[in-house]
Order: sequence, then structure tokens, then C-alpha cells
Amino acid sequence: MPNLSRKSPVLNHSELIQGLVFFIFFYLWVWLKIDPRLIYYGGGVVTNFPVFYRGWSFFVQFILYPGGPLEYLCAFLSQFLYYSWAGALVITLSALLISLCTDTFIKAINANRLRWVRFIPPMLLLVTYNQYTYHFVTTVAFLVSLFFVCLYLKVASRSKAVGLLVFFILSVILYYIAGGAYLLFAVLCALYELLFSRRWQISLIYLLSAPVISYIGGVIIFGISVVDAFTELLPFSHRILDYEYRRGTIEIVYILYLLLPLTALAIGLWRIPTEKRIKEKPRSRILSWYAGSPVLRWFTELCLLLVLGGSVAFLSYDNKLKTILDVDYYACHRMWPQVLHAARRYPDNYLIVHTVNRALYHTGRLGYDMFSYPQHANILFLTGGKNDPLLFWKRFDICIDLGFMNKAEGDLTELLEIIAERPIILKRLALINMVKGNLGAARIYLGALSKTLFDADWANHYLALLQSDPNLSADDRIQHLRRLQPENDNESILSALSNKNKYDRIAFEYLMAIYLLTKQLDRFIQNLPLLKDFGYPELPTHYQEAILLYSLEKRTTVDLYGYRLSPELIQRSKSFADIFNRYREDKQAAFNKLAKDYGDSYFFYYTYGVSGMKK
Repeated sequence: MPNLSRKSPVLNHSELIQGLVFFIFFYLWVWLKIDPRLIYYGGGVVTNFPVFYRGWSFFVQFILYPGGPLEYLCAFLSQFLYYSWAGALVITLSALLISLCTDTFIKAINANRLRWVRFIPPMLLLVTYNQYTYHFVTTVAFLVSLFFVCLYLKVASRSKAVGLLVFFILSVILYYIAGGAYLLFAVLCALYELLFSRRWQISLIYLLSAPVISYIGGVIIFGISVVDAFTELLPFSHRILDYEYRRGTIEIVYILYLLLPLTALAIGLWRIPTEKRIKEKPRSRILSWYAGSPVLRWFTELCLLLVLGGSVAFLSYDNKLKTILDVDYYACHRMWPQVLHAARRYPDNYLIVHTVNRALYHTGRLGYDMFSYPQHANILFLTGGKNDPLLFWKRFDICIDLGFMNKAEGDLTELLEIIAERPIILKRLALINMVKGNLGAARIYLGALSKTLFDADWANHYLALLQSDPNLSADDRIQHLRRLQPENDNESILSALSNKNKYDRIAFEYLMAIYLLTKQLDRFIQNLPLLKDFGYPELPTHYQEAILLYSLEKRTTVDLYGYRLSPELIQRSKSFADIFNRYREDKQAAFNKLAKDYGDSYFFYYTYGVSGMKK
């Protein structure tokens, strides 16, 4: 019987190819399907993505407490998520290294039949990224702890004295680098000594020394709290558990941390020799043929691995959240056609519809296609809901578009407290303060941006411009936004829009949209004369529908100011009325009939209060 603790070179080579194929698919999935740049921008969903600034003053903050050096490294590596291909590479390399360290530990405890376990951590990581949660720091802390376990295993068998010395040296280094994640290292080393080296005294020393090292290093030397000394960079840190948005998929990270300790414990307590089990249960002829065919075995294992990995990837993937983040990303970059294209995947979400309305305005389609989506009066400005990061994040850009700088600044200030100094937040705050003429505050935000990796050019441009032209008179966007500001930014949005719509087309269209959504047709009709001022070549479809409804309801003729109603639309309104009157006694039947052909019309919204029903 061959020694099962050793592998032939051919089999090692085949395992290498298996791993290579697995991680190639892993990388492609992360790059092309997950799209790591969405995690970088966050969209109000990822609230714990780290900021990174160039320079000594930022770096020195991280060397003053346990776990700081690793946080600094992770903050730097995380910035590569700005580019999806580079972010996917960082994520894949971390998963690959965790897999290699897991395999090293499995071989060290002589459990070669369980070496397939090395693929479980990458699959767990894939689940967290499929849900667009950011646990990169915690998982890299896991990787570093596991790497130090592998270093310890290289020398632990030489002698007790050498093992003890190496353990304590690695413990001090690791605790400073990775903080509370050091406890995983201590537990795995203790389990190894107890269950596989049969040196229970050393195991006991390791378990007892772990809290002592954490307390002395964290509380006495660095002066941090007892809680932080034991939990920093662990998945149950208060920095994660105290925030709702940061707890997503945290259970998966718990499984990641418990996987190897529980595996080692199970193997150590149930140690049945493999050779004996084989003798007791002879292989069948088919199994013997399978075991004697390395190519068949390799191909079967590869197929099973890809099927299992693919199942995990597809079943855990949150396509709806991906769509929300896609729409937000394109909107932040003012890529309006892409916003509308991405929104088709999940058109029933109110956050997406809010952004779609902006995209429809910027593509000239708000008055034509607005009711092709589920609308509600609160969706335009996301009012009436609870205050949370998602609402703050979604509102600030439409407020800037409309010139409501104080309202946008209020939302961004809240985000600054919740999410921290993300570049997109700093850019918007710098822009707002330049528009308002608060040049001192603007320079502070621009100065911070000038130390980032990807927004420094934008910041340096405006810093130089402020030096040469403090009024920014040559900057068209700044001047345009200054003209959009209402006289009183603290009044209600509806009042502000009513007072400024003669000068601002987006304010006019949003005001008309509010009147349509709230069914204030009298006020809608009063503002029709402004269409000529803004040079509309024709009456938008929804405006025509509202005019027809108003005419029927008030039994009056509306002055169209030179515009014409579409004959096709007039006929459509008559068909709508005929169907509605035919089913007047059965409103549900009328609803079902009308929704199919008229669910994207203002006729339908005005009648039933819902829209976007067309199939």
C-alpha cells in the first residue's frame, strides 16, 4: 500500500492545473460579472471601504496601534478596485494565497484526502463579493494569520525549545501587524501541538499566552481598549457589528475563520488510519478502475470542482444589487444611455427609478417615457423615507443638478460621517463650496483629494485655477451652477422650483413632473406657456396626455400656445376611455385590461395611481 502522505509528481502537476483552471474562472467571474469598481464606488451600500492618501502623515497613523500596518496595506490594495481588472486580480491573488496556505496546513496535519478543502475559502470569499460587501481587511488578516501558521509549521517539529521561541517571535510580530486576528494563529498552533504533535503542555502554553500577549501588546504598550485589543480586524469587531450595512455576509467570514480550527479538531479527534479503512472496505471493480486511471480521476475532479464553484457563484450572486450599483456608477459619471440600459434589468426598484428620471431628463425623454417606470411622488427627490446612507447618496447629485447646494451639502456631510472621506464625496463637497464661494473650505477638500491616487489631477486643476482666478469666472460648470441656485435654498423643493423655473429647464421639467405625479393638473396647465421659452419643438407625450385629461375633466379647451396634439394620442385616449367605461363595474378587470396596453401612459397613472405596468 503506498504512503498516502506523499503524492507523485504527476499528481502534483495535475493538481496545479486544476487550481489554475479554477482560479482563471474565479478571476473572470470577479472581473466581468461582479465588476469590482462597483465596490470601490460603493453606491451608498459599501460604507466601510477605506480611504487612502499618499504621504507620510497618513501612513504614520497606522503604525500606532496593533493591526494598523495591515489596515494600511489593505487600504492601498483596495484602491486597485478602481479598475475592475486590477481589483479582480487583487481579489483573486488573495483567494489563491489563502488556498495555498490552507493546503499547506491540511498536508501538515496529514489529511491529504481532505486537500479539496483548500477550495472552500475561495468559494466563501466569492459569496461575500457576490453580495457586494467589503470584508477585504478581515479576510487579508485571516490570510496573514494563516501564513504565519505555515511559517511556524516549518520549524515546529525541530524541537520544543525552537518551536516555543519561534511561536513567541511570530506572535509578537503578527499581533502588531494583524491585531486580534493573531488569535487565529494561536488557536491553530495550539490545536496542532495538542492533536497532532501530542505535546499538550506546549498547546496549553500557547492558549494561555495568547490573551496575555494581546493584553500586554494592545492595552499596556499601545493603550487601546481591551475590546479592540482582542477583536481588532476580527469579523466580530464592533467596527463591523455596530453598523447594519457592514454586517452583510459576515456569517460567511465567521465560517472562513472557523473552517480550519474545526477541520483540525475533527481530524484530531477522529483519527482512523486510511489504510485500515481501505482494507475493511475493498474497492469495487469500477472504483478500482477509476482509481487506476489518473486522467479520468483528474478530469472528474476538475468537473466536480467547476460545477460546485459555478453553483456557488450563480446561487449567491445578487443581480438586483448589482443593477442598483451599475445604475449609480453610470449616473455618477453622467453616462445616461448606460443608466437607462442597465435599469432595464431591475426597473421596479425606487432607487433605480429615481436615477432613471435624471437620465430621462438628460436624454430629453422625461416627458415621454417617465411613466414607463413605476413612479411615485416621493421618488423624484427620495423624500418621505427614513434617513439612511442610500437615500443620502442618491439625493445629492439631483440637488446639485437643480442648484440646491445647501441640501446637497447636508446629505454629503451626513455621508462624510457615515462613510468617511470617499473621493466622490470630497469632490462633490469641493464643487459645492466653489459654487457657493466658500473658497477656504473648497481648498481643504481639494487638498485632501490632491493626495488620492486617482482624483489628484482634478483637484490640482482647481487648486491652480483658484490661484489664478478666485472667482472661477472661466469655469462654465461653476458659473452655470451658480446661476441655478435659488434665492432661498432652505424653502421646500416645490416652492424653490416654482420660484426659479423661468430660468432653469431642469427645474421646469421636474416641477411639471411633480405636478403630474401629484395630479395637480391646474398648476401643470398654468406652466404650459414656459414651453416656448425653453424651445420645445413639440409637446412631450405625457404633457399631451395630461392636457387631454384636464380638458375632459374640466370640460374646457386648453390653450396650446401654438403646439398641436397628436391625432394618434387623441385616438388612444378615446380607446382608453372606452375600455374603462366598459368595465366600470369591475375595476379589477378594467385594470388588468388597461395595464397591458396603457400601463406606460399618464392616463393609467392618473386613473390608478401606478405606472410602468406595460408588458
